[in-house]
Order: sequence, then structure tokens, then C-alpha cells
Amino acid sequence: MEYIVEKIGMSRTITVPAKPVTLLRVLDAKVCEVNEGKALVAYPNGKKMNKAIEGQQKKFNLSSEFNRFVTLDVANTEAGDLDLAPLAEATTVKSTFTTKGRGFQGGMKRWNFGGGPAAHGHRFGRRTGSIGNAEWPGRVMKGKKMPGQYGNTQNSVKNEIVSYDAENKIIAVLGSVSGANGTLGRVKVVK
Repeated sequence: MEYIVEKIGMSRTITVPAKPVTLLRVLDAKVCEVNEGKALVAYPNGKKMNKAIEGQQKKFNLSSEFNRFVTLDVANTEAGDLDLAPLAEATTVKSTFTTKGRGFQGGMKRWNFGGGPAAHGHRFGRRTGSIGNAEWPGRVMKGKKMPGQYGNTQNSVKNEIVSYDAENKIIAVLGSVSGANGTLGRVKVVK
């Protein structure tokens, strides 16, 4: 079963020794259609609506707050509120979030390169240095570690569930989850 969640932030347990946990809030969602376990689910994300979404909302009689649609594996067999019962028995989840985007970065930050000497007139600094070769293959090989776009990629992590608050719909998972606080992601029940 999959759910749309918002990352609240990190905290720790009050046990000894304390364990780091990430708090994820399950968003209110409506199941619009169910086809062979896959369902079209509407959820709110606070962004502006477009004409296509307005049309979808009229089709499924949804209020204006449910302005995004996604296909998920759900426990529901028919349209209505999303069934959260599988989260009560779950022990492990797979969290999928988008990592923080850091823009165009150099080799030292992106790939942890060492850089050159910082003193005595060197001009090497934070540059990557030589990337070429003498004759063969006469080109830069694909996948060469060089400066470029860093972050803003999808990342999945398996986390153990420490606790689940059914009243507030908050899952506390062991360890960290990618992305900034307040970002939306998916959680899939593994066990």
C-alpha cells in the first residue's frame, strides 16, 4: 500500500540510548477510481489549479482543496477516503522523496575531490584537473566525474517504523529521509 506523505522534520526517541527518527504526516486523500489494486488518488498540495484538474474534480465531485492526482497501490476496493489500516500493522516502509537541489556544483562538492595545494602561488585551487588521455579513446568517457547538476533527484530508502499515531496520521521512521522539511513524497508499506 502506498501513501502521500509530508516530511515534518527529524526528532529523536526518549528511550536510552536515543534513536534518530523522521516524522512523516500522511496527507488526507480521496480515492477516485480503483482498477485492479491501482487507484487514482486526489490529494491537496496547496498549489494553483489548472483547467484539467478542475475538470477532474467535477468528474469525481471533489472539493477545491484536492488539487493533485496520482496513481497508487491502495487497500481500498472502492472510491472514498484512503484506507489507513495497513499502516497500523506495518513494520517497514520504503520512503521516496526528491533530494535537496544544490544547482550546478564543482567537483569538490559534488564528488568530494581533494583539490590542489592552497598556498605558494598555485593556481590549481578547487578545479578538477586533467580529464583527458593521450591518444585512446580520444574523448571523455561517459560517466566521468565532473562538475554539474547536484541534487534534485529521486531517492528511496527503507526505514523501520518506530511508531504510528493514527489520530494525527504521523509516522515516525527510524533514521533519515531525503528532502527538505515540508516536501511531499511517497511511502510504500514493505512489511
